[in-house]
Amino acid sequence: MSQTHYQVLGVAPTASAADVKRAYRQLVVRYHPDKHGGDVRYEEQFKAVATAYRVLGDAGRRATYDFQLAQATRRADDERRQQQYRPAGQHVYGVPMPPPAPLRTRPPAGSRERHYQTIPRQRVRFVRRDWLLTLAFLAATALFSLSVKATMDRVTSNARYREGLADYGRGKFTAAYSEFSQALDFRPTAAGALRRRGELQLLAFNNPAAACADLLAARQQENPPAVVAQLCYYLGRCETALGHPARADAEYSAALVRAPALGAAWLARGQGRLLDLGRPAAALADFDRSLAQAQAAGQPGPWRAAQLRGLALATLSRYPEARAAYEAALLAHPRDGQTHFLLGRLAQHLGDTTAACEFFRRSLELGYAFAGPAYEQYCP
Repeated sequence: MSQTHYQVLGVAPTASAADVKRAYRQLVVRYHPDKHGGDVRYEEQFKAVATAYRVLGDAGRRATYDFQLAQATRRADDERRQQQYRPAGQHVYGVPMPPPAPLRTRPPAGSRERHYQTIPRQRVRFVRRDWLLTLAFLAATALFSLSVKATMDRVTSNARYREGLADYGRGKFTAAYSEFSQALDFRPTAAGALRRRGELQLLAFNNPAAACADLLAARQQENPPAVVAQLCYYLGRCETALGHPARADAEYSAALVRAPALGAAWLARGQGRLLDLGRPAAALADFDRSLAQAQAAGQPGPWRAAQLRGLALATLSRYPEARAAYEAALLAHPRDGQTHFLLGRLAQHLGDTTAACEFFRRSLELGYAFAGPAYEQYCP
């Protein structure tokens, strides 16, 4: 292979322009024809040096020459590889080439390796870490499932509770009861649904035992003091309906401790103390408190409180005050037959038979049936 320009000048392909120029000057002096008496060999070398410097001394020509030189080197390498892997029987310049030697990377396989061997099945063994990871994964899956179920149950329960409140407000008590029951199926501790269902069972369906169970369960949950007071009031009414006046009195008292302005609780406790517990003085105080609260609020007092107040006063033998209380009840509710009957009893006790008979007659006309035996017995 002929020499390259770099080999002619005796420099490396990475030589700088200054190194190329320096080598050229030295070789020009060395091979100049005048110095060797016109020897043809030195003249050819002088021309080769001049040609090499003409290419390598110019940056553009040198770059083109480097690219052509790299291409020629790559083609030569490809040709060399083709010669090395030339198949057997291929001819080069008319001469057959011998087959390439086989590649040996390891000794030939033995007789045992020439047949399939049964690989024994390895027994999988769980170490402690594997068990812990498995248990942790199962626990995380269970917790995730429980959290999703709890969330969906809560959402469904709240939706059913809102539907029940809407039906309750529209007076559809049966539909409201069904909605509250469905809400409790998804979330048994929903205080709102327990409370509302207990109210329906007490006020609409007259089932104080079931109402008491729901109201007690609702009171065990987190509730504001005002709601707890209302629950105690309804529990007192349940105990009254079940025939437990002492328990009812305790529930009413608990309600009034939390909400002293709950007038209905004062009235209900006073009624129980008067009619069931035989404590007319304590009952009179409760009726007075109920009427005083109504007066402070600028509202007319409940006629039922005035009526029961008159009964408590009559029991305490304070007859003039009792008559005034009955008359106040009649002003609020003139067509109440029971108040007329109580006035008749008061007149009878005072010995005024004419007035008593008149009150008994009015009571019968207003539909109070209990006045009938008294009218037949004492009136001609």
